[in-house]
Amino acid sequence: MRLDRLRIQALRCLHEVELALAPGLNVFVGANGAGKTSVLEAVFLLSHARSFRSGARDALLARGAARLSVYAELRQSSDRLLRLGLGREGSRWEARMEGEGTSLADLIAECAVTCFEPGSHALIAGGAEERRRFLDWGVFHVEHGFLETWRRYQRALKQRNSLLRAGTEPDSPLYAPWETELAGLADWIDNQRRTYLERLRTHLHDCVSVLLPELGEPELRYRRGWAEDQDLREQLQAQRGRDLARGHTGIGAHRADWSLAFAYAPQREHLSRGQEKLTALGCMLAQARLYADQHGDWPIICLDDLASELDEDHQAAVIAQLAESGAQVLVTGTSLPEPLRGLPHRMFHVEQGRMTPLL
Repeated sequence: MRLDRLRIQALRCLHEVELALAPGLNVFVGANGAGKTSVLEAVFLLSHARSFRSGARDALLARGAARLSVYAELRQSSDRLLRLGLGREGSRWEARMEGEGTSLADLIAECAVTCFEPGSHALIAGGAEERRRFLDWGVFHVEHGFLETWRRYQRALKQRNSLLRAGTEPDSPLYAPWETELAGLADWIDNQRRTYLERLRTHLHDCVSVLLPELGEPELRYRRGWAEDQDLREQLQAQRGRDLARGHTGIGAHRADWSLAFAYAPQREHLSRGQEKLTALGCMLAQARLYADQHGDWPIICLDDLASELDEDHQAAVIAQLAESGAQVLVTGTSLPEPLRGLPHRMFHVEQGRMTPLL
């Protein structure tokens, strides 16, 4: 898939931007703070309905503006052209498709974007929430019903947590219906996650091994969030007293996690910051490859500040792989990354939120 046109209004310093993008490599160059990353952020919003920048929700809107919007013409593998829109006023997102209102779930089901950026090492070094997001985004693009099931799970979890915070005694019958609901939904979620990770495993091995051969064989590990040898409903019942003391539910699908271990770096603490970045990049590329296998079409790839995040050899390896794949790639930098010289690309100069196409 690729974006033919992109229009951005009132997103950070991008007050009014309209771009015609190339189907392959697109490069945005300019000084730091010029607005390059905000272009990638706009594209990412169409696929995730959130920014990849942490704590960015309140900072997305341009100063003095009441509403931001992103409009795109998305061309899919069947050559179908789809017009997508995403707007935000206050705290509420509004999605549109072909000029008609639609749900966020339907919007993000159509547009797939993966991104490698300066904060990507958090996928490896950060908390489990980031890894669950990565995993569940992949599951969603295989099984669109996943999102609704996850929402139902969250509603049941909220009800049980409300009972805990209210100090409801552990032997109260009020817990049982919510625990039964949680257990059934968690089993389904867990099965979907396991199936996805099994499909991802080979791609992870190939992508990460190429980037970090010195670390030896990578091993994917998964924890579902509760003990493997016991039904979740029974565990929740047994843990009521403990959960009551801490005021929230300590086990379940919302506590799942996964990790990559290496033969010569069995703990993530053994990785340097550079190795964390390369591992995260390998995960992103593996997810993009699996998406292409399943859909016959690569997702859109965003690479933010590539030259400062990777050495030249790794830049060249990644760019060569993506150029060969035929994926649409959006790259930012203060100058043209060296590995892109000699490759066909479209370049834009970015200055104070304005985009100028360059030959």
